[in-house]
Amino acid sequence: MSTASVSFRPGAVLADLLPASRVRDIALVAGGAALTGLAAQIAVPVPGSPVPVTGQTFAALLVGTAFGARRGFLSLALYALVGMAGVPWFANGTSGAGGASFGYVLGMLLAATVVGALARRGADRSVLRTAGAMVLGSALIYAVGVPYLALSTGMSFGAAVAAGLTPFLIGDALKAALAMGLLPATWKLLGRA
Repeated sequence: MSTASVSFRPGAVLADLLPASRVRDIALVAGGAALTGLAAQIAVPVPGSPVPVTGQTFAALLVGTAFGARRGFLSLALYALVGMAGVPWFANGTSGAGGASFGYVLGMLLAATVVGALARRGADRSVLRTAGAMVLGSALIYAVGVPYLALSTGMSFGAAVAAGLTPFLIGDALKAALAMGLLPATWKLLGRA
């Protein structure tokens, strides 16, 4: 009787457990962009805000964490570029770079890269470290998205915070909690395989 186990080399992210190839990386990048576009269609309007609650931020952070910094960045860059080119896969089926919420898309590029780099350092292997990575990733999305919202709409910075950050904090906490359970549990499950 033999037992097989997955070998976790230091610096690995979940995507590295798949056999390495250029085809794998291309498929992951395209799949990450598509997942983010699909998650963006889960959109709930927020009264008084031009920015809806979406699944897009969760997808972007999950893609970055599971794929690593380089593939996470490339996935979100592909998502942004294809949406800017006219594919209606931003929130509410929109496209283009001029919308009030486009700054959040740009913030997701940065966030996916940073959480991917943190995952390479083991930030996705425990609940607390995953929580820290998700909080930092969300903060980076807001750090780009809220000022962009203010500039694109003519809102004051305080009004942009009220419309583009405050209503989303509870939802982001729920998304972080989901990631905190999902990512470390996946590593544990794979370690037992």
